[in-house]
Amino acid sequence: MALIKWSSPYRDFVNLQEEMNRLFETFTRGSELQSVTEGSWAPVVDIHESKESIVIDAEVPGVSQKDIKVSVSDNILTIQGEKRQEKTVEEENFHRLERFYGSFSRSFNLPAGVKADQIKATFKDGVLKIILPKSEEAKTKVIDVEVK
Repeated sequence: MALIKWSSPYRDFVNLQEEMNRLFETFTRGSELQSVTEGSWAPVVDIHESKESIVIDAEVPGVSQKDIKVSVSDNILTIQGEKRQEKTVEEENFHRLERFYGSFSRSFNLPAGVKADQIKATFKDGVLKIILPKSEEAKTKVIDVEVK
């Protein structure tokens, strides 16, 4: 018969909680861009990386280009804006309201090696594209392995 060391259920719960906290810290503070939502709603984003740059595509349907502001301060990229409601219908009864209106803000920590002074933003068909060019040091270099 084997003896199994028993640990208290409370200790197991604390260990599980600590492991979950580490998991979420890795997710939100890792080497990837960190996103923080502030405000009543936030646009969803896709973030992808090429050899030359990191690209953020943010969906902002129904938002006018003049209502979007992109800024960089202290190595943090912030997208701010406002989606305005077209008009309020007072004489009809609403059955469902699912669209978000109002101001939004989304911030991302810039990774090391991004040329903050060369960031470009374009807007087309409700998608805001932000291109974060990499510095030469941050670009991936392939090193050939020599045979001897």
